Amino acid sequence: MPGVVQDWRVELVETYPDLFHPVGDPATAQGWPEVGDGWRDLLERACVRIRAAVQADGGAFQATQIKEKYGTLRFYWQGALSPDAYVKVEEVIDLAEARSACTCEICGESGRLHDSGWLVTRCATCAGERRLVEIRLGFENVRIEERYIADRRIVRCRRYDRDFDSFVDVDLRSLDPEHLRFLGIEEG
Repeated sequence: MPGVVQDWRVELVETYPDLFHPVGDPATAQGWPEVGDGWRDLLERACVRIRAAVQADGGAFQATQIKEKYGTLRFYWQGALSPDAYVKVEEVIDLAEARSACTCEICGESGRLHDSGWLVTRCATCAGERRLVEIRLGFENVRIEERYIADRRIVRCRRYDRDFDSFVDVDLRSLDPEHLRFLGIEEG
């Protein structure tokens, strides 16, 4: 119908039914994105990459919840993938979540974490009267991740590069030892 603007979320679910598994109305699909328009691009990128990983693997994937929490994207899923495809899908989701931490959820421009009793990621224009959350120098766009693989604790530190939509490894030893202890990471 001319002049009718369809919600980008409907288009996303309809474009990727293999990821959302809608039954009937796309707006009732499990995993319906409950986020602002500014994160449309990062979710579209994520869906393209997830589909490629799942199709190459031949496994199964279903988005179960996509929302904002503490100012950044949360993307939950279930499925059955090979270990390699699982790692690829998790990396795609990590990238989308990291991008959300520096992308205004309202307009999609470069943003920062703001607080007014509720954490949100906003550009300076969309932030309004919200207070900018100060980030310790050197920790801008840094993610410290902990995973267990075969009962072994793996801790790594990566900085998200928004220009290249990628991660750069950061040597844990280069970070403030006091902050590492606070996070439960021993030096060395």
